[in-house]
Amino acid sequence: MVATSPQVSTQELANLAIGLIKKAGCEYGDIRLCHYRTQSLTARDRSLKNLSDNVSSGFGLRVLLGGAWGFAASHRKTVSEITRIVNLAIEIAKGSRLSQQEPVRLAPVAAYQDKYITPIKIDPFTVAIKDKAELLLNINDQLLKFGDQGIKKASSFLRFTKEDKVFASTVGSVIEQTIYRSYPGFSCTAIANNDAQSRSYERSPLNIGYEHIQPEDLLANVERVATEAIAKVHAPSWDLDTKTNLVIKPSNLFLTIHESVGHPTELDRVYGYESNFAGTSFATTDKWQKLQYAAPWVNFVADRTQPNGRATVAYDDEGVPAQKWYVVKDGILNDYLTDRETAHRLGKDSSNGSAYADSWSSVPMVRIPNLGLEPGKPEGDKTATLAEMIADTKDGILIDGIGSYSIDQQRRNFQFGGDAFWKIKNGKVTGMLKNVTYHSMTTDFWNSVDAIAPESELEQCGTNICGKGEPMQLAQMTHACVPVRVKNIQVGKAS
Repeated sequence: MVATSPQVSTQELANLAIGLIKKAGCEYGDIRLCHYRTQSLTARDRSLKNLSDNVSSGFGLRVLLGGAWGFAASHRKTVSEITRIVNLAIEIAKGSRLSQQEPVRLAPVAAYQDKYITPIKIDPFTVAIKDKAELLLNINDQLLKFGDQGIKKASSFLRFTKEDKVFASTVGSVIEQTIYRSYPGFSCTAIANNDAQSRSYERSPLNIGYEHIQPEDLLANVERVATEAIAKVHAPSWDLDTKTNLVIKPSNLFLTIHESVGHPTELDRVYGYESNFAGTSFATTDKWQKLQYAAPWVNFVADRTQPNGRATVAYDDEGVPAQKWYVVKDGILNDYLTDRETAHRLGKDSSNGSAYADSWSSVPMVRIPNLGLEPGKPEGDKTATLAEMIADTKDGILIDGIGSYSIDQQRRNFQFGGDAFWKIKNGKVTGMLKNVTYHSMTTDFWNSVDAIAPESELEQCGTNICGKGEPMQLAQMTHACVPVRVKNIQVGKAS
């Protein structure tokens, strides 16, 4: 009979790692023991084209020794592997120290023992694959019923993730978190006049259960999306290079917030820690609490406590509690997005909890949290509903959904497209346009906002594919926002 090793719990493995790190004399150390499950279904026309249900499990371990980081990871959750990886991380730290110019110092954090689970009503992994597939095929079938009017392609998707993480550190924290995420959507393509144009609808990716899918809502938007795709393919192309007024819906504005406010205020980017893959930032620390980032009535709030937010957790991947703070307040650059290392360098007494790693094998780095545009204040002279903005616009363009985009490495110059455009003339929407892009400088754009919708029009839009770092990590976050009007912005034809 072959002897077997007794099962060792996750908690015991975490305790072993922390004990070994302390015994080695490291200034600090932490371990994340993780288990991820990701399920994705994609239907194209009348076929299910993709079904994946993947699991990834392992641990990542950091040590800080002599002011230098060492990181190592493994998919084997065993006593012997914990010991090996601790020793490997220590050797890496010793090697890193040879070329380190300044020692790493960390802002303090208290010890926490806690558990957190995303509040959900229906576990998406308990819903039958058959039911999910039938929903997608039904959506596509309803879209393709507009085939005689030009709809020739239809696609739909469902995506679900579950993250189980145990974090332990030499500070004394032991934190268990389970995060659920759900994300549905569909699109269709109309073909006519040697042109093809698409229109899409998504229920924004959120931390929520299967109750987020809402088949009735998805099916209720099919006719609108199909008829708008048909109108779009027959719409005139925008051929001017001129300035005009933009009325922008949250479904488009969230990406502009993400790229021109979120990324420039990641403090590791500001300090040049990330300058190879995705650039640095114009919002340098000499501008902190001085730069007129936006008009005085514009406020951007970071909030990792936001209900259902895609980046909502109880603690970040350094054991720092979730927080809410102003990044831009009354138009002024108020604060950055930090981890413990960058917070200490800035002279702050704590991190605001923006560290995240997308896998057990990834190193935590500063990531954009939920970052939203604060709605217009009640009775504020710049507060207006979407309908009021349109009625008050003599000449402009209404923009919905995201399209192509580009932004320079320092996040100054940008260009954004969209999924649908309508001409506004004398306070009325007069018809669709296509192939529109808008161009601006970050601070010029946000200082040109002259109307903000009230809280009643707030939408939780966001992304699940924000890439950063080398090797690249993917993160997700919500950018809750309201419609805005932006005056006198350069508009051109999409190439």
